[in-house]
Amino acid sequence: MTPDRVYNVLFLCTHNSARSIMAECILNREGRGRFRAFSAGSRPSGRINPFVRDLLERLGFDTADLRSKSWDELARPDAPKMDFVFTVCDSAAGEVCPVWPGQPITGHWSFPDPSSFEGSDAEKAAFTAGVFRMIQRRVGIFASLPIGSLDRTSLQRRLRDLDRPTAREATAAPPSSPQAAPPDLTPDSRDQIRPKDRR
Repeated sequence: MTPDRVYNVLFLCTHNSARSIMAECILNREGRGRFRAFSAGSRPSGRINPFVRDLLERLGFDTADLRSKSWDELARPDAPKMDFVFTVCDSAAGEVCPVWPGQPITGHWSFPDPSSFEGSDAEKAAFTAGVFRMIQRRVGIFASLPIGSLDRTSLQRRLRDLDRPTAREATAAPPSSPQAAPPDLTPDSRDQIRPKDRR
C-alpha cells in the first residue's frame, strides 16, 4: 500500500445503528491522521441505538453528524474511494454488497449485537460497553498495522489473521450485568456510561 496517505475505511452492518457506528467513531479517534472511517448498512434503521449514542457521548465522541444510512450512498461514483471494507455483523457478511470502486481490501469482524440484547436499561448499557471494548481492541490492532510497508497480498494475510477473534475475545462475553465495568475505564467511572434518565 502507499505510505504517508490517509486510508478510507468503511464499516458495514445491517442496520448501521450500533456496531458499525462504534467502529467508525473509534477508528476516527484512534487513527486520526492515518485513517478516515465511515459506516453504513444494507437495511439502515434510520436511527442510532440510544445506548450506543449515550456511551459515545459519555466517552467524549462527537455524535452530532452520526446517522444511520444505506451503503448505497457510499457506492456512488462521487463517494470517497474505500481502501478497506469491513463487515461487523454476520448477517451483513452474508449479503451481496455493492461493487466498491477501486477493489478495496475486505474483512469480516463478528461482534455481538447490542440492539438485540434484552434486559433492563442498566444491563443494556453494560452490554453495549462490553461490545464497544471488543471493537476498540480490534480497531486498535488494525490501526497499528504497518499498512504503508505491506504489499496487498501481505496485508490481506494480516487482515485474515485479524478476522479471527483473539483468545481473550473468544472467552470474554460482553458484560450482561449492570455491575460490569465499562471499556477501558476505571470502576469509579461507571456512572459516566449509565443511560440518561428517560423521564
